[in-house]
Amino acid sequence: MKKRPRSITVIAWILIIMASIFLLKLSIMSLNNSIPVSLQYIMMYAGISIQLISGFAMLKGKNWARSLYVIWSVIGLIIGITTTAMKAGMIPGILGFLIITFFLFRPKANEYFKTTGIFYMFFKK
Repeated sequence: MKKRPRSITVIAWILIIMASIFLLKLSIMSLNNSIPVSLQYIMMYAGISIQLISGFAMLKGKNWARSLYVIWSVIGLIIGITTTAMKAGMIPGILGFLIITFFLFRPKANEYFKTTGIFYMFFKK
């Protein structure tokens, strides 16, 4: 069994814990008025689900999990930047995303997430 880098364990658990905390805060959070409330709830629950799925899948070494996290985070940041009035409030989220992404794609993480399934057998370099 391949050894999981400590940075991946920390990131995965941060994603799981943050998604759980966000789920608890969801009921008291003020919503953005420029997007319909029903769509905001759908996006929030989708984001929480994606974070939880990504976190648990990263712990199991699934390469698609880090891609899913990065893609969803970029979409969320774009939506946030285009709809929020307080753009400076997005800076901590952007910095956190950049730090997590840096650690998700370091050489040790790439080795951990290296695909070994049937797809890899046909497309390896």
